[in-house]
Amino acid sequence: MAKTKEDKMALIKQYSAIAMLLCFVLFNSLFTKNFFAISNLNNIITQICPAILCGMGMTLVISTGGIDISVGSIMAVSGVLTAKFMTEFGLVPALIMALVVCTAIGCINGFFVGKLKLQAMVITLGMQLTMRGAAQVLCGGRDIYFNKLGAVGDQLALWGSYKIGGVIPVQIVPIVLAVAIVWVMAEKTVLGRQIQAVGDSIKSSSLAGINAAKTLMIVYGLSGLLAAFAGVFQAAKVTVAAGSSLGQLAELDAIAAVVIGGTPMSGGKAHVMGTVIGALIMQMITLTCVMNNIPDEYAQIFKAIIIVFAVFIQREQAK
Repeated sequence: MAKTKEDKMALIKQYSAIAMLLCFVLFNSLFTKNFFAISNLNNIITQICPAILCGMGMTLVISTGGIDISVGSIMAVSGVLTAKFMTEFGLVPALIMALVVCTAIGCINGFFVGKLKLQAMVITLGMQLTMRGAAQVLCGGRDIYFNKLGAVGDQLALWGSYKIGGVIPVQIVPIVLAVAIVWVMAEKTVLGRQIQAVGDSIKSSSLAGINAAKTLMIVYGLSGLLAAFAGVFQAAKVTVAAGSSLGQLAELDAIAAVVIGGTPMSGGKAHVMGTVIGALIMQMITLTCVMNNIPDEYAQIFKAIIIVFAVFIQREQAK
């Protein structure tokens, strides 16, 4: 009988995030006017895009037992680099430049964490401050407005407003691609198994012949790449690249989505679809408060409570 109770509790814990998301959907369907309106659903997709993209990279990083709090600043660097150089070189070359630079920044994080064995929190905190300053230097301390950049500015702004078939926001494309690629990588590839082996134990993975330093460089590089895409799509949505505010606190939303989704902070397992659910929960909290005229301060409190609850569940699972 005791075993049956334990099994039921394990089942509850396993599906707690899904149950929480369904509760928010049910609450809003009953008490939030126009919750299922097409415009509102489209708004959810556009708002959640940066969190999903950063969350996918963060899922891989946290599954190694690390953390990357530089993703918000990397978003700013990506957006500013693209906006600054696209008038001179064109949109595609500027975008490629931004993606390469941001991937390299992520690899540098991975080098310090994997090769030099420094604390991920400290290294990525330093990179966060450095890249936020670099973004502000690149834009000269001024926001870059796309409507002042001519035709190329309109092209990039279209990435934030275009709707496929006139209905579905274009942001659904990077969301689906990022989730699919990271899921396949984590669940079906040798690299995915190596990532989770490093998260279980760096020493044991090294003894098994896994190059932990190389694996961590790849993981942090991917985190930088996904953050770069998030920065471009976020800048396109607001039609401005602001070095001081673009991507601000994005790392917290990404970490929260990963934790709520069930990926343990101790590493060893990547719950990719759980991160998607976690991001939806975070967005649902914000949406519920906004559409019901509840001050944003309460949304932050609700998010904090849910994060603590998710960490508590992980703690119980680890016993």
